[in-house]
Amino acid sequence: MNELVRQHTALDDSDLEWLHLLVSEWQLLSDLSFADLVLWVPTLDGTRYVSVAQMRPNTGPTSYQDDMVGHLVPRGRRPMLDAALDEGRIVREGDPEWREEVPVRVESIPVRREGRVLGVIARNTNLLTVRTPSRLELTYLQSASDLAQMIAAGSFPFPDQQVDMDASPRVGDGLIRLDVDGIVQYASPNALSAYHRLGLAADLVGQHLGETTAELAPSRAPVDEALVKLASGWAPREFEIEAHDGVIQFRAIPLKPKGTRIGSLVLLRDVTELRRRERELITKDATIREIHHRVKNNLQTVAALLRLQARRIESERGREALEEAVRRVGSIAIVHETLSQNLDERVEFDEIADRVLAMVAEISPGKVTGRRSGRFGILDAEVATPLSMVLTEVLQNALEHGFREGDSGTVEVSAVRGGTTREARLLVTVQDDGVGLPEDFDPHRSGNLGLQIVRTLVEGELGGSFDMVPAPERGTRVILDIPVRANK
Repeated sequence: MNELVRQHTALDDSDLEWLHLLVSEWQLLSDLSFADLVLWVPTLDGTRYVSVAQMRPNTGPTSYQDDMVGHLVPRGRRPMLDAALDEGRIVREGDPEWREEVPVRVESIPVRREGRVLGVIARNTNLLTVRTPSRLELTYLQSASDLAQMIAAGSFPFPDQQVDMDASPRVGDGLIRLDVDGIVQYASPNALSAYHRLGLAADLVGQHLGETTAELAPSRAPVDEALVKLASGWAPREFEIEAHDGVIQFRAIPLKPKGTRIGSLVLLRDVTELRRRERELITKDATIREIHHRVKNNLQTVAALLRLQARRIESERGREALEEAVRRVGSIAIVHETLSQNLDERVEFDEIADRVLAMVAEISPGKVTGRRSGRFGILDAEVATPLSMVLTEVLQNALEHGFREGDSGTVEVSAVRGGTTREARLLVTVQDDGVGLPEDFDPHRSGNLGLQIVRTLVEGELGGSFDMVPAPERGTRVILDIPVRANK
């Protein structure tokens, strides 16, 4: 819609924002009308109309099989559009149109904002299945007529209320029509079922909805005045009530077709099962985070015990082996600590890489500086855990074997995300400017425990590739190529 409006019309950004607000709400009008809606806006030169949005009803058959968005129509071809735009009134005159042997009643509703008509909504009703309307259908149509008049007057949608239509109650979920005093004139079967879930044993028609709702809702005060007003539809609001064994979501819409409130529409939906599942997910997420937290604590305890053991060993090689094990355990603990703070099983790996780099740098025999370039991005836990161990081993190997006591130098970790959405890859390079590799060194045949761990994790668990080659000028370069899931 943005592109069509800016390309073909003279509307400014504030007008466009109003159209967006209207389009976010007009599923309500479409469902109440049992009709398709097409929004037409006059072009910059005033000689044509361009259709910028379209909506089909959930409550009835469509009258448009094709997508109308982007169509251009010369002024004069559809007189009802011209009349609605020029006169600023709802136009219903005219005979039904025939489209593919289907009779369609067409009406035009001007879209007004701050006294100006921005465009026209063409309301198209498929008449093929028309029958004697029921009480529900009559209530729907009357409510649609009131909303159409509010759109023509510029009082709907409500500018101070942004509604998420995916989460808000819809017409078919449950509808109650109130008079000006808040008395229920009509309640759909779904709406009545929702109130029965709250504990109502009687019918709703004839009752004051606000007072009835306040009596059903748990409250310390005898009557909750705020809830009475909300449920009576005095203002456009969304709210929820949990009582008895149910949770009901409400949306109140004051009806002011001629500027004065004549009543209200209340849409409601039984969200009991939805909220129950949400609570279960919250509990599950909290449990998973607590497990990660406990695993981290346990790993830190293991690392502490290994340190104590290392201090008691007289053998230099035995002490070094235990200290290496401490760093390996610590790298896994860092991942679990990060996971314990997240809502899902994905982590921002850049922070983990920096902490691993700092942890391993503590063993540097000289003045070796570690740094990171590029971004690892967000990684799944099943990738982050082995990758943290791989990074620990590679960095530890670079510092232990690439530099001697008193040497100064640099170890740089770089990360690049690439590939397609389906086959994203992470290229990690660890390069030092140390003494380099011995002659005839083969990293794939080396008996070094650290390199064996790297090969096993990269090729076996991560499904990637690993190589260790001389750096272009001096030192050693380790290259890891790993498949990862694309960032979302």
